[in-house]
Parts: sequence; C-alpha cells; structure tokens
Amino acid sequence: MVDPMHFDRRVEVYEKYRPPYPDALWNRLRDLDLLLPGTRALELGAGSGQATVALVDAGLSVTAVEPGPNLAGRLLERLPQVTVLAGTAEEAELPEAGFDLAVAATSVHWLNLEIVLPKLHRALAPGGSFAVWRTAFGNPAVRTPFRERTGQIVGRRRGAPARPGPDELDTAGWVKELTADGLFAEASTDTFAWSIELGADQIHGLFSTFSNWSAGEVEEAAQAVRTLGGYVTEHYVTPLIVLKRVSTP
Repeated sequence: MVDPMHFDRRVEVYEKYRPPYPDALWNRLRDLDLLLPGTRALELGAGSGQATVALVDAGLSVTAVEPGPNLAGRLLERLPQVTVLAGTAEEAELPEAGFDLAVAATSVHWLNLEIVLPKLHRALAPGGSFAVWRTAFGNPAVRTPFRERTGQIVGRRRGAPARPGPDELDTAGWVKELTADGLFAEASTDTFAWSIELGADQIHGLFSTFSNWSAGEVEEAAQAVRTLGGYVTEHYVTPLIVLKRVSTP
C-alpha cells in the first residue's frame, strides 16, 4: 500500500534530494498577486519546508500543517517564524477567515477533499485563493534512454496501488474535483516544463523519496544512470491550479 508517512521516515533524504519548484511557478504566483508581503498563508502538507521557505522569503505570514512528526519538527527547526500545526489537514483547527491564501504543494492527492475543502472555505477570507501544484517526475512528451529504463521498471509491477485522486498531469480532472462542491472556482491553470541534470547518487536519493518505489527499484534506477554515463537530464512538469473562494449566501 502507498504510505503517506513514507516521507516522515526520510526527512534528511527528502530535504536533500527533492529538487526545488521551478522559478516560473513562483513568478506566476507573483504575477497573480498571491505572494504579497503580509499575506496570511496556510500551507497543507508542508513537509520539511520545500515550498514554505519561498513563501517566507516572499514576506508571507505562514501557518503550516504537517502530519509527519519528524517533518513538522524539522520545519520548525528550519523556520521558527512559521506556525506549525502538527497533524493532518482534516484534523487541524483553523480560524474562520484567518487566511488569504491556502497552498497545497505536492500534497493535494493525500487530502480528503470532502473534509478539507469546506474547512478551507471557512478558513479563507472572502476573495481568498487556493493554489495547488505538484511536480510530475517525468515529462511524457520527452523520451530519454533513462526514462525508457524507468518505464521498464514500473512496467514490471503487478497490482501496484495508485495514489488517490486523478493522475498528476490530469489538470482538468483535478480542477473538476476541486470545484465539484461549488466552494471554489477555477481562476487560472498553468503548466511549467523544466529540466535538471542529476547524477546516480541524486537519482537514488530522489527516487527513494517516492512512496511507490521499492528499495530494489530505486537501486535499479540509480544503476541505469551509471550505465548511461553517470548523469542524466531529467525533464519534469509542474502543473499549477489557482482557485478562488466562492462567496456563499
């Protein structure tokens, strides 16, 4: 079974090997006036602070919800100015109209939206926004020898459980899920394609953070990099969905 607590057991590896989100994403959020200094932001599933650091650097006042106790502890250690709520988004006690922006960075697929969306609607002030994004580690539009190898690894799996929710690149599917109850409306969608060069050790570290990859599969992926010359260029995609809170009677 895919384990959402997989990450909490790999705090240092997760922090070291997960690549940052692309600059284009942060530039787009600035263009949408979502990163204005003083903005009250709520981040769901903050991990060790991969996105939180950028939010704080932009001058936002951040409250972060993180269910993993080790990750929550590391987040508070890195960013003591952040209010950290240890627990799930479903359990968190949130003030009514206490935030201007909510963020789910690579976490929306773990959320029970039937519970979380009404909570967010109450927690966001009128006119508030909900920004959802994640990185797909592998751009299906770009074929490389390394991606052919990883495709073979994944193809050998039998009955592997899928993550909850639509596919990571099914932006329309995610918009449908996030707006189905009428509490939020689509404001904008964007997709950012980018690339990064990674060595065998970096691939091993990164792939070990994926909750649906076994240790043997991770080592096989790293060995593929070694046979391909020691480094590979990875092509990734980061979709961004921005929703607006809908006023209700």
